[in-house]
Amino acid sequence: MSLLVILRIVGLLLMVFSLTMVPPMVIARIFHDGNWHAFGAGMAISIVTGALLYWPNRRAKRELRTRDGFIITVLFWSVLGLFGTIPFMVSDAPSMSFTDAVFESFSGLTTTGATVLSGIDHLPASIRFYRQQLQWLGGMGIVVLAVAILPTLGIGGMQLYRTEIPGPLKDSKLTPRITETAKALWYIYVILTVVCALAYWGAGMNWFDAIGHSFATVAVGGFSTYDASIAHFNSATIEMICVFFMVVSSVSFGLHFAVWRERRLLQYIRDPEFRFFVTFLGLLIVITVITLFATGTYHDATGIRHGLFEAVSVATTSGFSVADFTLWPGVLPIMLFMAAFVGACSGSAGGGMKVIRILLILKQGIREIHRLIHPNAVFAVKVGRMRISEGVAEAVWGFFSVYMMLFVVMLLALLATGLDQVTAWSAIGSALNNLGPGLGDVSTDYGDIPSAAKWILVLAMMLGRLEIFTILVLFTPAFWRR
Repeated sequence: MSLLVILRIVGLLLMVFSLTMVPPMVIARIFHDGNWHAFGAGMAISIVTGALLYWPNRRAKRELRTRDGFIITVLFWSVLGLFGTIPFMVSDAPSMSFTDAVFESFSGLTTTGATVLSGIDHLPASIRFYRQQLQWLGGMGIVVLAVAILPTLGIGGMQLYRTEIPGPLKDSKLTPRITETAKALWYIYVILTVVCALAYWGAGMNWFDAIGHSFATVAVGGFSTYDASIAHFNSATIEMICVFFMVVSSVSFGLHFAVWRERRLLQYIRDPEFRFFVTFLGLLIVITVITLFATGTYHDATGIRHGLFEAVSVATTSGFSVADFTLWPGVLPIMLFMAAFVGACSGSAGGGMKVIRILLILKQGIREIHRLIHPNAVFAVKVGRMRISEGVAEAVWGFFSVYMMLFVVMLLALLATGLDQVTAWSAIGSALNNLGPGLGDVSTDYGDIPSAAKWILVLAMMLGRLEIFTILVLFTPAFWRR
């Protein structure tokens, strides 16, 4: 393990992160909200701390190993989350405790979208913009951004990329060079953001809301500049734009790149994960809309609008809202919430366990049924034309097992803080899946739950964003042996 190299890189990345305080400072000046000093303080503290880590170790240069990548990734997300709290704490509005500031910062960076704030409409414009920007940076992963723009990481960038990109098939690269791969991902990410912002603006949002909501939409985050979220605009056009980009951003960015490179839209149809994802979403939407009409919840086209939007928003782990789905009748609240466990596609900005893992689990389950019928036969698990190795299959089951065990452990921990069963179950599921909204006492915000519960949820957000093993591996004795 190269400690000095790790400190150098973390210091360098922290100094780069300090530059993200500039856009909110500009917004503060434009809107004259008197809040520029909060971001100035955040920028200054981040630069100084980064320099103190970088300068003494500036000559430390060694090739990064896999274990170094794990440490840097976890350290960087933790450090960014903590330094991201500074504007929230320094600002007079909102006046936040350290715990609340940490929760809001980590929720933004992990694209969870859970919030402890209420009265968002009345917050300074710079704070509202900063929350959206945090989600945008976390959406594709600022570590991947660092690999793209910082050549000082050298060939060790692969170790960071491998620990950052979500999904079970992490070694597949879009281009021969890892920096080019990271750049390709970010080019697609930025283009989608710009197109989304222009679409929102054309549909009637002002430039501030259009940019802010495009950040959160493409990041599959769910933060909004209003308490009412997308419902604030009461526009079917805006809702459909949001639905489109939530779906697009929940598809693998590697698949988007392949389509762009090959100039063939058929690439989408040929991808098994995409087909399963679209089919799953379609069934969820149909069941939701039919149930809403069958129960008399809606009697006009509003039922289709709200049913479609909420099904896509929750299933993709975006967390935007146009209606309070927790108040819908029957099985709908639980069904939609459970859909978030499936989540988005691997290699996307979305959360959940990822569609490809669920698909592999289903295929392995079918194989076991066939084995019962034909004990001596050999059945291969395939995704499309690709045969899945036993190693990948075991890794998927290992992930699923650890995921469920962590869910249970943290659920018990939340119950121990005094939360009721529905609130605790939905809160931990929402945090671990990077969803945002929950049921019970956290259906609107997380401001009133105990501080201990908030810290547990922050850990859950990190575990969900970095897909569990990236963090858990640091707690194994074997990781630290020479």
